[in-house]
Amino acid sequence: VRAGLARSGKDARRLITEGGVRLDDAPVSDPGLTLTAEQLAPGVKLSAGRKRHALVRCG
Repeated sequence: VRAGLARSGKDARRLITEGGVRLDDAPVSDPGLTLTAEQLAPGVKLSAGRKRHALVRCG
């Protein structure tokens, strides 16, 4: 939601359960997935659908 790829938490969960979310080109299937700061430090590509992408970094 913070990256602007979903309008709400409910919309984000729906995208994940329908298979529309990818993290570094790998499908995300768990709506409760938590990433650590170390995993986000180099930057992670977050995709929702085919046309919406964001680079997520921590720190």
